[in-house]
Amino acid sequence: MIIKVSDNIISPLGVGSEENFIRVSKGESMLRRHEDAEGLLQPYYASLFTERRVFSELCIEAAEEALWGCGVDASSDKVLFVVSTTKGEDLELYHSSEKIVKHFGNKNGVIVVSNACTSGVCAQITAARMLNTGKYDTAIVVGCDIQTPFIVSGFQSFKALSDELCRPFDGARRGLNLGEAAAAMILRRTDDIEEGQWEYVAGGIHNDANHISGPSRTGEGALRCLNDVRNGGFGDLAFVNLHGTASLYNDDMESVAINRAGLGEMPVNSLKGYYGHTMGAAGVLETIISMKAVEHNIVLGTRGLVTVGTVENVNASNENRSCGGNGFVKLLSGFGGSNAAVRWRIKR
Repeated sequence: MIIKVSDNIISPLGVGSEENFIRVSKGESMLRRHEDAEGLLQPYYASLFTERRVFSELCIEAAEEALWGCGVDASSDKVLFVVSTTKGEDLELYHSSEKIVKHFGNKNGVIVVSNACTSGVCAQITAARMLNTGKYDTAIVVGCDIQTPFIVSGFQSFKALSDELCRPFDGARRGLNLGEAAAAMILRRTDDIEEGQWEYVAGGIHNDANHISGPSRTGEGALRCLNDVRNGGFGDLAFVNLHGTASLYNDDMESVAINRAGLGEMPVNSLKGYYGHTMGAAGVLETIISMKAVEHNIVLGTRGLVTVGTVENVNASNENRSCGGNGFVKLLSGFGGSNAAVRWRIKR
């Protein structure tokens, strides 16, 4: 089995997974309006670091904090690095990620996962698959992206950015906000699991080949991912953490997929109102925050939501709610028709 032994988040909300969870649970966000940023003609809303960060250095910092005290020698040939990003440094995804493994003296090289917005979940699935080959004992999964004029102008050209704070699943949603962060998870292959540890249950990746930027209206790819992680049923789930970008078509698509999977009554949420869309970091960061939420028996509120207004109803709220269940599903979708889901369960 694959278990998570450590994690870490570095975001504009703070350093460390626990600090990030506490601030999110209090409803805090660093989403702000940015005027005349780096020559861009239009203002935009995003959660950004107060000082410019370097991709590789931020990844290293996130990994070092996750590694601290967990007894893993990152230079070992039994340790594999998996990096999730959509841009890296100046579009050099491999070379910028290679700096990370060189810092730790790891000779295995690095697997770079870049599958649009699903990258952070795909990276977890890739790491689990590699661990299950038996070649590696430990995988260090790092997700990170830094916003640049290249990225922001690209989203602006799609008319995808909201001119206000994002409102996932809301009937008056106007588009997404961006964000930047780094998050790391240390995964290990083991025969035993202790109380309080998280077990990787299943993962699924599907491409519905619908459109370069528009999701399938039927939610076909997302539905197939949910079916991949069904694992005999969803009875032990506390909630499903959706992508919830607050774009019109993404949220509608997810509402269709959730209902087609028989999860119309299951509590769902989105974390984009706290962090914005952190792209390559999103799948890792939002998985860690979801783990913390289950440990505290709550479904975090969807910040920005006022009234649910998706094509199919979803059980979302802007307030924190108590919950039972020992696990969750993290669902993501992205450009090019990509979809991915991962399921985690805590031993209690």
